[in-house]
Amino acid sequence: MDKTTDQDSFEYFRQLMRDFSRDRDWEQFHDPKSLLLALVGEIGELAELFQWLPADQAKGLASKPELHQRVEEEIGDIVLYLVRLADVLDVNLGQATMSKFDSVVERFPTDSVKGQAPRKS
Repeated sequence: MDKTTDQDSFEYFRQLMRDFSRDRDWEQFHDPKSLLLALVGEIGELAELFQWLPADQAKGLASKPELHQRVEEEIGDIVLYLVRLADVLDVNLGQATMSKFDSVVERFPTDSVKGQAPRKS
């Protein structure tokens, strides 16, 4: 897998959201606090879709068309707000994601955690 290409894939959405915001003169509303609250709100909307689903049936129920479309929409909202927040804070989302992933791989070596739920340390 080419890490550089994967990291750059966020660039397209960053520019899309930057242009979308600028064209509507919404940059004035896109301070970090407001974007973070919008992101949390969207995560809440996704959580609401799963709130009362039995855990052992959630994946199957979420694959049904009526719920699956709503899940896709909420995840899309979450990603777009996250991309916009990263842009406003001048965070390279691809690099930050790859760096975090690399640290998780190091922190949780396969041989020592396979089949076990991760624990905070």
